[in-house]
Amino acid sequence: MSRPRLHRRLVVHRLLADRGDMLVVAGLGAPAWDITAAGDHALSFPLWNGMGGAAMVGLGLALAQPKRRVLVVTGDGELLMGLGSLTTIAVRHPRNLTIVVLDNERYGETGMQPTHTADGVDLAGMAKAAGFARVMRVTTMAGVTRLAGLAHTGSGPVFAQVKVLPEKLPPVLPPRDGVLLKGRFRSALAQA
Repeated sequence: MSRPRLHRRLVVHRLLADRGDMLVVAGLGAPAWDITAAGDHALSFPLWNGMGGAAMVGLGLALAQPKRRVLVVTGDGELLMGLGSLTTIAVRHPRNLTIVVLDNERYGETGMQPTHTADGVDLAGMAKAAGFARVMRVTTMAGVTRLAGLAHTGSGPVFAQVKVLPEKLPPVLPPRDGVLLKGRFRSALAQA
Protein backbone atom coordinates (compact mmCIF):
# COMPACT_ATOMS: atom_id res chain seq x y z
CA MET A 1 0.00 0.00 0.00
CA SER A 2 1.49 3.34 -1.00
CA ARG A 3 1.49 6.18 1.49
CA PRO A 4 0.41 9.69 0.50
CA ARG A 5 3.33 11.90 -0.43
CA LEU A 6 3.54 15.51 -1.54
CA HIS A 7 5.78 17.39 -3.95
CA ARG A 8 8.29 19.24 -1.80
CA ARG A 9 8.46 22.40 -3.87
CA LEU A 10 4.68 22.78 -3.83
CA VAL A 11 4.77 22.42 -0.05
CA VAL A 12 7.48 25.05 0.37
CA HIS A 13 5.87 27.42 -2.11
CA ARG A 14 2.63 27.26 -0.09
CA LEU A 15 4.45 27.78 3.22
CA LEU A 16 6.25 30.85 1.90
CA ALA A 17 3.31 32.44 0.07
CA ASP A 18 2.67 35.88 1.57
CA ARG A 19 5.55 35.38 3.99
CA GLY A 20 5.88 39.06 4.83
CA ASP A 21 8.84 39.57 7.16
CA MET A 22 9.04 35.96 8.32
CA LEU A 23 12.58 34.76 8.95
CA VAL A 24 13.33 31.50 7.15
CA VAL A 25 16.21 29.11 7.86
CA ALA A 26 16.77 26.23 5.44
CA GLY A 27 18.71 23.08 6.15
CA LEU A 28 21.55 22.06 3.90
CA GLY A 29 20.84 20.86 0.37
CA ALA A 30 17.36 20.38 -1.05
CA PRO A 31 15.52 22.50 1.59
CA ALA A 32 17.79 25.44 0.69
CA TRP A 33 17.05 24.86 -2.99
CA ASP A 34 13.33 24.59 -2.25
CA ILE A 35 13.12 27.95 -0.46
CA THR A 36 15.12 29.54 -3.27
CA ALA A 37 12.82 28.01 -5.90
CA ALA A 38 9.93 29.69 -4.05
CA GLY A 39 11.74 33.02 -4.45
CA ASP A 40 15.11 34.18 -3.18
CA HIS A 41 14.59 36.55 -0.26
CA ALA A 42 16.90 38.63 1.91
CA LEU A 43 15.24 37.25 5.07
CA SER A 44 16.05 33.66 4.07
CA PHE A 45 19.15 32.03 5.51
CA PRO A 46 20.13 28.79 3.74
CA LEU A 47 22.75 26.71 5.52
CA TRP A 48 25.48 25.52 3.21
CA ASN A 49 27.74 23.49 5.50
CA GLY A 50 25.94 23.14 8.82
CA MET A 51 24.18 19.77 8.61
CA GLY A 52 22.24 19.12 11.79
CA GLY A 53 22.11 22.77 12.83
CA ALA A 54 19.08 24.31 11.13
CA ALA A 55 16.67 23.87 14.06
CA MET A 56 19.15 25.42 16.50
CA VAL A 57 19.82 28.38 14.21
CA GLY A 58 16.04 28.85 14.06
CA LEU A 59 15.82 28.67 17.86
CA GLY A 60 18.50 31.33 18.21
CA LEU A 61 16.65 33.64 15.83
CA ALA A 62 13.30 33.01 17.55
CA LEU A 63 14.77 33.87 20.96
CA ALA A 64 16.63 36.93 19.66
CA GLN A 65 13.62 38.19 17.66
CA PRO A 66 10.54 37.23 19.75
CA LYS A 67 8.22 39.53 17.79
CA ARG A 68 9.15 37.92 14.45
CA ARG A 69 7.89 34.63 13.01
CA VAL A 70 10.67 32.10 12.37
CA LEU A 71 10.28 29.12 10.05
CA VAL A 72 12.85 26.35 9.71
CA VAL A 73 12.56 24.18 6.61
CA THR A 74 14.79 21.13 6.81
CA GLY A 75 15.00 17.48 5.84
CA ASP A 76 14.69 14.25 7.78
CA GLY A 77 18.37 13.39 7.37
CA GLU A 78 19.45 16.82 8.59
CA LEU A 79 17.16 16.71 11.63
CA LEU A 80 18.26 13.17 12.51
CA MET A 81 21.78 14.58 12.90
CA GLY A 82 20.53 17.16 15.40
CA LEU A 83 17.78 15.38 17.35
CA GLY A 84 18.89 16.97 20.60
CA SER A 85 17.62 20.27 19.23
CA LEU A 86 14.03 19.09 19.79
CA THR A 87 14.48 18.92 23.55
CA THR A 88 16.18 22.31 23.77
CA ILE A 89 13.49 23.96 21.64
CA ALA A 90 10.70 22.39 23.71
CA VAL A 91 12.28 23.54 26.98
CA ARG A 92 12.84 27.10 25.71
CA HIS A 93 9.29 27.13 24.25
CA PRO A 94 9.59 29.88 21.63
CA ARG A 95 6.03 30.76 20.60
CA ASN A 96 7.20 32.22 17.27
CA LEU A 97 9.07 29.15 15.93
CA THR A 98 7.89 26.53 13.45
CA ILE A 99 10.04 23.57 12.42
CA VAL A 100 9.02 21.86 9.15
CA VAL A 101 10.73 18.60 8.24
CA LEU A 102 10.38 17.61 4.59
CA ASP A 103 10.57 13.87 5.12
CA ASN A 104 11.40 12.00 1.92
CA GLU A 105 12.95 9.14 3.92
CA ARG A 106 16.24 9.70 2.09
CA TYR A 107 19.67 11.26 2.48
CA GLY A 108 19.35 13.31 -0.70
CA GLU A 109 22.81 14.86 -0.64
CA THR A 110 24.73 11.59 -0.52
CA GLY A 111 22.90 9.39 -2.99
CA MET A 112 19.31 8.90 -1.78
CA GLN A 113 20.11 6.21 0.78
CA PRO A 114 17.17 5.52 3.14
CA THR A 115 17.09 7.40 6.44
CA HIS A 116 15.72 5.86 9.61
CA THR A 117 12.29 7.38 8.92
CA ALA A 118 12.04 4.85 6.07
CA ASP A 119 12.19 2.18 8.79
CA GLY A 120 9.51 3.81 10.92
CA VAL A 121 11.35 6.34 13.08
CA ASP A 122 8.66 8.85 14.04
CA LEU A 123 10.05 12.38 14.13
CA ALA A 124 6.66 13.89 15.00
CA GLY A 125 6.37 11.44 17.89
CA MET A 126 9.81 12.51 19.12
CA ALA A 127 8.84 16.19 18.97
CA LYS A 128 5.65 15.44 20.91
CA ALA A 129 7.56 13.48 23.54
CA ALA A 130 10.07 16.34 23.83
CA GLY A 131 7.22 18.72 24.66
CA PHE A 132 6.44 20.71 21.50
CA ALA A 133 3.21 22.71 21.88
CA ARG A 134 1.85 21.60 18.51
CA VAL A 135 2.87 18.60 16.43
CA MET A 136 1.55 17.66 12.99
CA ARG A 137 2.02 14.83 10.51
CA VAL A 138 1.17 16.26 7.10
CA THR A 139 0.34 14.22 4.00
CA THR A 140 -2.13 16.50 2.16
CA MET A 141 -2.07 20.02 0.75
CA ALA A 142 -4.99 20.85 3.06
CA GLY A 143 -2.66 19.94 5.92
CA VAL A 144 0.03 22.18 4.42
CA THR A 145 -2.46 25.06 4.34
CA ARG A 146 -3.24 24.51 8.05
CA LEU A 147 0.50 24.33 8.76
CA ALA A 148 1.10 27.60 6.88
CA GLY A 149 -1.52 29.28 9.04
CA LEU A 150 0.23 28.08 12.20
CA ALA A 151 3.63 29.17 10.88
CA HIS A 152 2.28 32.66 10.18
CA THR A 153 0.10 33.22 13.24
CA GLY A 154 -0.01 30.21 15.57
CA SER A 155 1.48 29.81 19.00
CA GLY A 156 4.42 27.46 19.04
CA PRO A 157 6.72 25.90 19.03
CA VAL A 158 5.19 24.03 16.12
CA PHE A 159 6.70 20.88 14.63
CA ALA A 160 5.52 19.32 11.37
CA GLN A 161 6.72 16.17 9.67
CA VAL A 162 5.62 16.57 6.05
CA LYS A 163 5.82 13.42 3.97
CA VAL A 164 7.21 14.24 0.52
CA LEU A 165 8.15 12.21 -2.53
CA PRO A 166 11.79 11.07 -2.81
CA GLU A 167 12.16 13.04 -6.03
CA LYS A 168 15.49 14.29 -7.32
CA LEU A 169 14.83 17.86 -8.48
CA PRO A 170 17.20 20.24 -10.25
CA PRO A 171 18.91 22.55 -7.80
CA VAL A 172 17.81 26.17 -7.61
CA LEU A 173 20.85 27.47 -5.80
CA PRO A 174 20.81 30.38 -3.39
CA PRO A 175 23.94 32.52 -3.28
CA ARG A 176 26.88 30.38 -2.17
CA ASP A 177 28.81 33.20 -0.50
CA GLY A 178 28.29 32.83 3.25
CA VAL A 179 29.53 36.34 3.98
CA LEU A 180 27.08 37.77 1.46
CA LEU A 181 24.19 35.71 2.90
CA LYS A 182 25.01 36.76 6.46
CA GLY A 183 25.34 40.42 5.53
CA ARG A 184 22.19 40.42 3.42
CA PHE A 185 20.20 38.72 6.19
CA ARG A 186 21.47 41.04 8.93
CA SER A 187 20.82 44.12 6.84
CA ALA A 188 17.27 43.01 5.96
CA LEU A 189 16.61 42.11 9.59
CA ALA A 190 17.72 45.56 10.76
CA GLN A 191 15.48 47.29 8.20
CA ALA A 192 12.33 45.29 8.82
